[in-house]
This record gives sequence, C-alpha cells and structure tokens, in this order.
Amino acid sequence: MPNVTLEATTHAADGRARIELRGDIDSSAREALGAAYAETAGAHEVLLDFAAVDYINSTGIALIVGMLARARADARAITARGLSRHYREIFEITRLSDFMTILDDDRTDQGDPTHE
Repeated sequence: MPNVTLEATTHAADGRARIELRGDIDSSAREALGAAYAETAGAHEVLLDFAAVDYINSTGIALIVGMLARARADARAITARGLSRHYREIFEITRLSDFMTILDDDRTDQGDPTHE
C-alpha cells in the first residue's frame, strides 16, 4: 500500500480553528502538521478532523503527542473528530484521549463555527 502524503487545511473563525487532515499520518507528516498548527496561532480551541485519515503509525502518534504538548503550552484546547473506531481505541489505549476531547460521529459538527 503506497504512502498517501498528509495534507492539512486550516480554517479559523472566532478564536477557533479546524485542521482538516487528509492522507497518512506518519514520519512524512511532520512538516504538514507543524505548518497547520502554526496557522492556528491566536485560536484558543483547535479541532483536528481525522475523517479523511486512513492510516496513523507510531511515528504519527508521536507527532500528535507533540502537537498536544505544544497546545498545552499555548493554553489551547484540542478536540478530535472523525476517528475510526480503530484509531479511537488506540487514542484511548495510549491515553491521548486524556489530553483532548474526542467527539462521537453523531456530534461532529456541533459547536464548530468553522464548519462550512
């Protein structure tokens, strides 16, 4: 299975930001994740949208941990949506879910003013 390079698109409004993720989150995603997070400067809440992510490996998990650490240092709340059941379980096992809110699929657009 070929790697699908991560694309990250950031939308911001009213102190909130949404980062739409598309592709694989692995070692090649470092730059895209870093740039997307940098674009959220000024937002007090950041929503990570995983709906178009098919693959996350251990390096990708480490990149997400790094983003969570930066958000915590910046006093920003992180919310995730669109996680498959498999990756939601991984986020719970690795305790990533202790450091972010994970929305259920039926609540994905609630409270997101940046949703178009």
